[in-house]
Amino acid sequence: MQIQSQSEFEHSPNRGSEQGLQRLLERLVVKIQRDELIRQTTYHLRESLQVDRVVLYYFYQQWQGQVTFESLSSQELSILGSTGADNCFNDEYAAFYLAGRVKAIADIELAPIQTCHRDFLRSMQVRANLVVPILIPRGLWGLLVAHHCQGPHSWSPLDLELMQAGAKTLSTDANVLES
Repeated sequence: MQIQSQSEFEHSPNRGSEQGLQRLLERLVVKIQRDELIRQTTYHLRESLQVDRVVLYYFYQQWQGQVTFESLSSQELSILGSTGADNCFNDEYAAFYLAGRVKAIADIELAPIQTCHRDFLRSMQVRANLVVPILIPRGLWGLLVAHHCQGPHSWSPLDLELMQAGAKTLSTDANVLES
């Protein structure tokens, strides 16, 4: 039996796989930290805004995405994995959010919105909606969305500020991950 010295071991063919494993572990740690930041942000916003649901809608393709995180007042309100309404979110709406648009709807039944948008919100039991873009240098990464389902909800200037601060926190983190 032959015993390898430390220097021989460091130059062994397994060294490359060890480095690959180390990079994988580092990416997993970053993902876990990111996921926890998103969970904390959505939970804090839902509690502060006193709403039924706060979600992260992530764009995985040009204007196509899905709800990847949510904080709920009741598990029955889960929309995790939901995708947007086909043809309802298009280049025109994306341009508004790319420009930093914040959209607050106190009551979807009274708001002047497109029928497809109203129907989409109704299908998710939404009565009031607050949407803030998550922007990174590459563009629109996602939307941070607050839903109130039990009835209309007036959004205060502080509510908008809180959501924008949450989106900024998530955009900083998303930008790091995209680099």
